[in-house]
Amino acid sequence: MQHKAVKLATIRVANGPGVTVTPGETNVGLRTRNPKLIGRLVCYCLCGVAATLLPVRQAMAQIDNDLGSILPTGFLDVSTIPPAPASPDLNPYGVAFVPTGFPPSSKLSPGDILVSNFNNRKNIQGTGITITRVRPDGETSTFFQGTFAPPTDGGLTTALGVLRAGFVVVGQLPNSSGNKNGTPQQGSLLFLDNNGNLVLKYFNVNGPWDLAIDDHVDTAKIFVSNVLSGTVVRLEVSVGLNNVISVSNPTEIAHGYAFGPNASAFVVGPTGLAFDAQAQPHVLYVASTSDNQIFKIPNADMATSSVDKGTLVYDDPVHLHGPLALALAPNGNLLTSNGDAINVTPPLSPPNQLPSEIVEFTNGGQFIGQLSIDSAPGAAFGIAIVPGSVNTARIALVNDDDNTIIVQTVNAGE
Repeated sequence: MQHKAVKLATIRVANGPGVTVTPGETNVGLRTRNPKLIGRLVCYCLCGVAATLLPVRQAMAQIDNDLGSILPTGFLDVSTIPPAPASPDLNPYGVAFVPTGFPPSSKLSPGDILVSNFNNRKNIQGTGITITRVRPDGETSTFFQGTFAPPTDGGLTTALGVLRAGFVVVGQLPNSSGNKNGTPQQGSLLFLDNNGNLVLKYFNVNGPWDLAIDDHVDTAKIFVSNVLSGTVVRLEVSVGLNNVISVSNPTEIAHGYAFGPNASAFVVGPTGLAFDAQAQPHVLYVASTSDNQIFKIPNADMATSSVDKGTLVYDDPVHLHGPLALALAPNGNLLTSNGDAINVTPPLSPPNQLPSEIVEFTNGGQFIGQLSIDSAPGAAFGIAIVPGSVNTARIALVNDDDNTIIVQTVNAGE
């Protein structure tokens, strides 16, 4: 996908709910189809950062307030292209917040946002090597810059997470040749310290495409979706003396998800994972892109055997078009991003079918709302949500068409 150039319009937060938009050629303001929600939408402030609101984009949402939707209807964008001197990678995939309690360093602090890049500066898939850091004050920098060396290195995926003990985990799915005719490789998981130094490379994965973490600080369980085998595995992580991290006990807990090469998406298979530690029993949700469905795996943190996909949760051919990332919202609903590589023929039909949608649904499989983040198909990718101040949450959405993240503070008390 060729990324379009955009002109910039500065957005800054007003004293009350809403935003102030500096006049400019591309300004369209924050759009809402539900005036009742305006008072609930307070934009997260990235002070001094240029943000883009594209007039060609439609921020359309269908919201059922009685079911407690968390999706915003307005947004702002922040560029994710790594600043110089790093190579300006393109196509952001994964996004993660640095949580409270994370040990700060010169490169990373609680409240920062991390974004992994899948393509290089020539926009070739599976060749990106950088993770971009976005500070709460709007400053951007390169947190990590690796090397492109298939079959293990290059192509940083949506498998991006942060351990409270002070580590960042990111998956790699390298392009075999570094050109447009290359094929995806097995890859690896990288474990980085809080200054972006590589401390461990883990190879016992098969195309780590996304991950979810059950974090207990000195120990953690990491769930990884393998896009080259159609499986989900659980890894045991421990942090010992001198902050030494180790990975053990790889356990396959699910299999049978459709997977394979894809002309527009490079490869498709099981992608987004969301772990619900509050549910009884604990549940891992899985977005299966090729199957165009969402599944759940009960007792995923304790399972000793592999299930065939798990239990079907959400099957919606109207609103699902190749679900990718998956996130659990504070209101108990789930959000998934549509990659538009599956179920898009005939072309999408507005208003029920929109390009690059974030879809919200209940954990019982009931559709709640949708938000189109770009007029071009295939732009929606990574999703991250963390608690904010009282009754709020911070949400970050990846737009890999124009290389931005969309950041918003939303009401989480309903």
